[in-house]
Amino acid sequence: MAAPIDPLTDRVARTVVDAAFQVHRALGPGLLESTYEACLAQELEDRAIPYTRQVGLPLTYKGLVLETGYRLDLVVDDKVLVELKAVEALLPIHKAQTLTYLKLSGYRLGLLINFNVALIKDGIKRLVL
Repeated sequence: MAAPIDPLTDRVARTVVDAAFQVHRALGPGLLESTYEACLAQELEDRAIPYTRQVGLPLTYKGLVLETGYRLDLVVDDKVLVELKAVEALLPIHKAQTLTYLKLSGYRLGLLINFNVALIKDGIKRLVL
């Protein structure tokens, strides 16, 4: 069994979820993923939570580092990976993608957030390695 997520990382994740609720409350569903990303970044900025957007994620295969174009939507406080979607429904491939990003990046906690839902609580998945 994996070690529990430390309290500071868990607190960061809760802050991201609260920020996502604020964005969804203001905008609702139906916009582009890039719009939600910019607004979520602004919410984090307003809360003085450090983050980076569109973080490059190289892939290492047999000792060869490949710049494959993979990008993490947000990394918050260097603790939580955030993968954003604006799709009709989250599919197993979205979860697999986020879990793979966690494995490749070394982060343990990821939030997969789909803004294209009536209730944002139905669009948030917490994933732990």
